[in-house]
Amino acid sequence: MKTTEGSNPFERPGYGPLPGERPARVQPLSRAQSRVLTVLQAESGPVGMADLSLLTGLHANTLREHLEALEAAGRIRRQHAAPTGPGRPPTLYQASDVDRSGVAEYAGLATALASTLHRTSPDPGRDAAEAGDQWGRELAARRGGPAEPGEDGARREVVSLLDEIGFAPEPDQDHAEVRLTRCPLLDTARRYPDVVCAVHLGIVRGALDEYGADTTGTSLHPFSEPGACRLHLSDRR
Repeated sequence: MKTTEGSNPFERPGYGPLPGERPARVQPLSRAQSRVLTVLQAESGPVGMADLSLLTGLHANTLREHLEALEAAGRIRRQHAAPTGPGRPPTLYQASDVDRSGVAEYAGLATALASTLHRTSPDPGRDAAEAGDQWGRELAARRGGPAEPGEDGARREVVSLLDEIGFAPEPDQDHAEVRLTRCPLLDTARRYPDVVCAVHLGIVRGALDEYGADTTGTSLHPFSEPGACRLHLSDRR
């Protein structure tokens, strides 16, 4: 699947640019910052420091540094709780409102492109996987190397990457098998799984290879259980 610069078929706000595109000027989030932001995005309302510390498992001083960085990046906003007595009301934090004005257009474009590739490509799954592989390498390169060496560290880093781009992964203890409980392109994936799911598997394989890990046995099983897809990150044979 060929694309031209500036016309990326799978790009959407918050999902990251496709390969070959210059990264956005927004600084990438660290793993801890991504975790804090994910927790805030999952909450229906503002969250205080004490509750946020419990939800993230981070000490208040460390958490405060991440919150300041997220606020400076425009990813969250702070506000004061309603006064209930003497003293300064506690500070609450909430994920910034996401501008969704282009999301519907993006989803429609992704569906149209997936449909075209599905109809016109001699091997849509192969072409989609190649695009995903290149995208995964780009995402992995921007994040830097894994914090832990070896295959285990590479798998953990890939799971963290998947969490950052919206898959809400639930890995097992070894990070060898992962439940993906959210899909950034769910409706389109249901209609054209041979294209969209191949892109997603390509992302995983490209990122693993970028980190020097073996991709043998890496496989994705779409909608293999209620509410989740199953991702295998290693060949357990």
